[in-house]
Amino acid sequence: MTERSPQRILGESPALSDLLDRVSQVAPLTRPVLVIGERGTGKELIAERLHFLSQRWQQPFLKINCGAISESLLDADLFGYEPGAFTGATRLHKGRFERAHEGTLFLDEVGNMSQALQEKLLRLIEYGEFERLGGQQTLTVDVRIIAATNEHLPGLAAEGRFRADLLDRLAFDVLTLPPLRHRHDDITLLADQFGIQMSSELGWEVFPGFTDRALEQLTSHPFYGNVRELKNAIERSVYRWGNEAEPIDDLVLDPFHSPWQPAPETTENGFAAHPNESFNEQVSRYEVALLEGALDTNGRHQGRAAEALGLSYHQFRSQLRKHGLIEKKK
Repeated sequence: MTERSPQRILGESPALSDLLDRVSQVAPLTRPVLVIGERGTGKELIAERLHFLSQRWQQPFLKINCGAISESLLDADLFGYEPGAFTGATRLHKGRFERAHEGTLFLDEVGNMSQALQEKLLRLIEYGEFERLGGQQTLTVDVRIIAATNEHLPGLAAEGRFRADLLDRLAFDVLTLPPLRHRHDDITLLADQFGIQMSSELGWEVFPGFTDRALEQLTSHPFYGNVRELKNAIERSVYRWGNEAEPIDDLVLDPFHSPWQPAPETTENGFAAHPNESFNEQVSRYEVALLEGALDTNGRHQGRAAEALGLSYHQFRSQLRKHGLIEKKK
């Protein structure tokens, strides 16, 4: 049994309020939920809220990042293994599905899961059944699955890179998190909270707040890293300001900015020239810069990045594969 409480989700904007209403509505159900959002929007916080507002709130809430470990380790971690299943497997290991029985399992970055694991996950969702690695016994569990990704899963399914039937099972309902740039009313509220926390950490008696100029900077910044980027920016700005007696007027939004930052030589059109590279090499590098730039300015969302470049989703994915930015289809 867990005694842990969910972290508070700060914000009063209409976009966030609408999302939280939907969370409250779907939380009591036992169905899978798919949480979609850019990096830093708080997908894990929403998963926690879904769990703690459900009837399973006293049962385990486990989580795993499917893109952080290899396929074999993910398989063993999720489904467990029997002694002798592989070299070094000397004892029985219960996987996260077993340990989350009657609770909730949060699968982050589910779009990175291999086809083989997708098939095992589909079976578990449909029948509640699985086998440990190296095991012969079919086990049954009752686990609510909440999955999250910043990938465009319908596009991956259309390409055959994500099982369409699994997508159907996971997407009983889809909660799409609003990016911070569409939660304009929440930026100041969050900035004050992060500033207060950092001031306390520094041992300040009070948080001096921000000047109007600093607040204008905050509210006009796009924050493609969303709440995570805002938190880093505020904490960095507070400690660099170093004066609890005066409102903060100098924000450090870009920690890489420096008058001494080296810059490549550029041509008249603004593109960096590399005379030691062939024409094709320079064209390829320029294409990669366009692709990466479109991804960065669109929160790594491939569908929106493709649209920004005037490409179809499939053309964009083809370019990513061409330049080795994603795995090529086998």
